[in-house]
Amino acid sequence: MTFEQLAIFVAVAEREHLTNAAEAIHLTPSAVSSAIKNLEAYYGVELFHRVGRRIELTETGRSFLGEAKATLARVRSAELMLSELGGLQRGRLSLYASQTIASYWLPPLLMRFQRDYPGIELDLTIGNTRTVTEAVIDGAAELGFIEGEVDAPALSMKIVAQDALVVVIPPHHPWADGRQLSITDLVTDTSWVMREEGSGTRSEFENAVAKLGASPRDLKIALVLPSNEAVLSAVCAGQSAAAISSAAAKAYLGQGLLVQSAFDLPARSFRLLRHKERHASKAAQTLETMCKSYRKYASFEADGKGEGAGENS
Repeated sequence: MTFEQLAIFVAVAEREHLTNAAEAIHLTPSAVSSAIKNLEAYYGVELFHRVGRRIELTETGRSFLGEAKATLARVRSAELMLSELGGLQRGRLSLYASQTIASYWLPPLLMRFQRDYPGIELDLTIGNTRTVTEAVIDGAAELGFIEGEVDAPALSMKIVAQDALVVVIPPHHPWADGRQLSITDLVTDTSWVMREEGSGTRSEFENAVAKLGASPRDLKIALVLPSNEAVLSAVCAGQSAAAISSAAAKAYLGQGLLVQSAFDLPARSFRLLRHKERHASKAAQTLETMCKSYRKYASFEADGKGEGAGENS
């Protein structure tokens, strides 16, 4: 088998969709389909079920997926190490980031990096905190950026910025009168639109509720949605509240589509993740150094607290 066949298999397996996989790896659907069929035929295995117009991993495919990812991770590690010999003239840096970071904090930093090192290809994948953490552990990403904390002893976690969580409501919501709210109000007076399980925004909000003496299970959840934009749109259209990054809500608040309620949530940290035992490429080291100097430029840090970065190595 070739490394290209492995990369195609992983792309299709992760998406369980030939066309989406082909678009992601810049090949035609016919080339992707042919590579999978050749791999199956040569080894006499069936990696995917063809169910109507859909495809699904077989048990054989699921078993092979972990080894395929690990092999590709080792290849990428070798590529990154060799790219250092060129003094950051060529190479590729794989990044994963959670939605709020990828949408608001990270893009200006990546533009600065690309300006200084145009030969380095930056490959950014957006997920939630759980998927970002898993990607760094598995080697699919060399660096990850998440909101909040995770229990992952294999990873180094470094604070790179602070973000304010705010509770937003539509203008016709009873809380829009500006009255000071209590934790009791949050669990009894309204329903909530929430991000999905595994989201840093959701876990940080639930942790804050718990620290203030209430149970997150008592929150009345009206809707669970997979993105900040979907959450904000739903809140605009209903009578529910949401806890979300002030950066994500800024445009909605400025246009008067939403109102910030009078309840202060603790600031949360944005963290950079890397694997403790994997070689850190020069490109990754450079981006990590840039993060340190970039903190003071983050426009939505809470009270400037991002300057006091800490590390758990």
